[in-house]
Amino acid sequence: MPPERSASPSALVIRQLGRQAYEPVWQQMRAFTEQRTADTPDELWVVEHDSVFTQGQAGKAEHLLNPGDIPVIKVDRGGQVTWHGPGQLVVYLLLDVKRLSYGVRDLVNLIEQSLVEYLAGLGIAACARPDAPGVYLQEGPQAGAKIAALGLRIRKGCSFHGLSFNVNCSLEAFQRINPCGYAGMAVARLLDLVPDIKFESTRDDLLRILIRRLGHPQVIALPAGQEKA
Repeated sequence: MPPERSASPSALVIRQLGRQAYEPVWQQMRAFTEQRTADTPDELWVVEHDSVFTQGQAGKAEHLLNPGDIPVIKVDRGGQVTWHGPGQLVVYLLLDVKRLSYGVRDLVNLIEQSLVEYLAGLGIAACARPDAPGVYLQEGPQAGAKIAALGLRIRKGCSFHGLSFNVNCSLEAFQRINPCGYAGMAVARLLDLVPDIKFESTRDDLLRILIRRLGHPQVIALPAGQEKA
């Protein structure tokens, strides 16, 4: 997918990709990052993937316990193994972090705190952990369970990859791995905390928080289906 060149470099372009296989979107993120220039606007790609395990650059095979019929793809982000699939909200942040004057930790914090803010708006206490990137529930019977993961890659001063948020997905696939490289890590989903939650409302509300925290002066939201990866 070529960079959006009709917008100001200070704009933020939002692309709704719908449901997509993982690998083509990953390859197009890499191509976008390679092709972008100092004048290329930043973009957020919003997607729901077909079921897949992705293994980070330093990923260890021992964390793949029983992948079975779910494909495993070795990718170029940080972190270990995770799962993507239907009912999980994925947002890829294709940002010129150098232009934004962000360090990697600044961007990680922004992503994590956006998720924490969204959950707080639903009355759910959650937090980040300094030893394991992501967002974790703080209270109730699922305290300590991971509800959102993140993994990033910085290339040429620009970020790609991003966050995955378990909204109303099945959690079965997480039993086939050590999530993010942690044996026995509990994983949660939003549906079990807010039974009437809708994927679309979660997507839209979290995007509003991310957009506000990123602070771009212009936002260009492309209608769903206008640009497919």
